[in-house]
Amino acid sequence: MRRLLSNGLVVFAGMVSLPSSVTHYHLSVAGTPPAETRFDPRLDSLKKFFEERGCPALAVAEVFLQAADAYGLDWRLLPSISFVESTGGKQLKNNNLFGWDSGRAQFASLSSAIHAVAFALANSSLYKDKDLDTVLETYNPDAEYAQKVKSVMQRISPSE
Repeated sequence: MRRLLSNGLVVFAGMVSLPSSVTHYHLSVAGTPPAETRFDPRLDSLKKFFEERGCPALAVAEVFLQAADAYGLDWRLLPSISFVESTGGKQLKNNNLFGWDSGRAQFASLSSAIHAVAFALANSSLYKDKDLDTVLETYNPDAEYAQKVKSVMQRISPSE
């Protein structure tokens, strides 16, 4: 009996110590965005943008917001890069929405791609603590790239 109780307490303690975002996400009803994005006006703007253009990225719109919030990024940046690079998922290979690693990167899912690229933009010395123009110039040095991405950002929502 004592052994059973102690094992149960370890499992319970482990569940309690998980970050709230992880437990909330996994405990939410399948297909229902977590509460923090369910009534978020940014989600409506992003869904409308992807829906009007028939982009497969519509299915992961809430993931873009979760990743942006988790890593302190402008919420329009990742969706805009995905639109410029793969037309929001219309032209992608290996779940690579972002043309990451010159299109060679492979991701297990669209969600994992979003989180991996968000993490890199927030933490890599190539991008961390840089202004938007410098981030975009590093991401793709093409002279017109930054303007393309910023134009999409404005179409998603005119302001941060």
